[in-house]
Amino acid sequence: MRGLACVLMFQTHCYDSWLSPEARKSSLLTWSQLGGTFPAPLFLFLAGISFALVTDRARKRGSNARQVARQTILRGAEVFGLGLLFRMQEFVLGWPWSPWTDLLRVDVLNMIGISMMLMGTACFFTAGGGSLTQARVRNGVAAVLTALGVTALTPMLWTVWRPRFLPWPLESYVNGVHIFKEPQPWLFPIFPWTAFAFAGLAAGFILLSEWARERETQVFLGTGLAGIVMILIARSLDASSYSLYPVYDFWHTSPNFFLIRLGILLLIVAASYSWCRWGAGQMGFSPLIQLGQTSLLVYWVHIEFVYGRFSILPKRASSWQMATLGLLVIFAAMTGLSYLRTSGRLRWPWPRAVA
Repeated sequence: MRGLACVLMFQTHCYDSWLSPEARKSSLLTWSQLGGTFPAPLFLFLAGISFALVTDRARKRGSNARQVARQTILRGAEVFGLGLLFRMQEFVLGWPWSPWTDLLRVDVLNMIGISMMLMGTACFFTAGGGSLTQARVRNGVAAVLTALGVTALTPMLWTVWRPRFLPWPLESYVNGVHIFKEPQPWLFPIFPWTAFAFAGLAAGFILLSEWARERETQVFLGTGLAGIVMILIARSLDASSYSLYPVYDFWHTSPNFFLIRLGILLLIVAASYSWCRWGAGQMGFSPLIQLGQTSLLVYWVHIEFVYGRFSILPKRASSWQMATLGLLVIFAAMTGLSYLRTSGRLRWPWPRAVA
């Protein structure tokens, strides 16, 4: 699933950066940008699932709630620090054209780190005593309630409840306002993006349960069915004339849009399971699995060769054929870079972060 997120990210960035004004009028860019709405939710959702795995392993090793919280919150702080470092790199490489405010932009890597710290805090306060199963249930319920709460509050915090009393760098972490007068949908604030991480956390604890492990195939296929049901319910609510909010923005803040995207993520979970259990994931080397093992590394590197100073094609000046060829080059190069990293032939200053 991480590899799929990487591929969707590559194609979105490549076409957006390289297509000429004339080529941008085609439907290719529209479909590309539609596919580009999924990498961020996928990365955050998978961060939640991975968080559940790490938490569960630590508890099985005998770590108490405080130790687990310390480990996971520090890991989130590390990822958040890498997000700040990435913004600094982009600012330096974009000098003198990059505005200094880009250093404080809320990007997806920042939000993954913050989501991990928030999940660590939530799991600490809801762990309690008792068995491992009971801790999973409490953490899972807390994750579901948090995801719903974040989603429900998002429309208000983007409009009538905006925390304007905060300096813009802090308000931006709430609603993505950045330096503008209104929240920007291309940024990644806590509301609504952390909801995807908490939804993944809940899904992770469900998939880790003994009940799910005994019924693996049925549970994963049932996950896809639950995704379909969620999409149908959200579409029905969106078509209703009743509105709970004074300002309704389906594409950016609506809980219905969140439910539809979450439903699609659940469908991708079922499809990925099928791919790895019965499909091409069984056929030796898998580029998707390979890319997914080093998603942070290829995210970090490909940006400079697509958007940055070292772009392999002229920006906003390529035909769709040339941009597609460039996309294939980026895909092959990042797959090769990923293989070099996992084979031990390429060393990285932050091995834990890449893993």
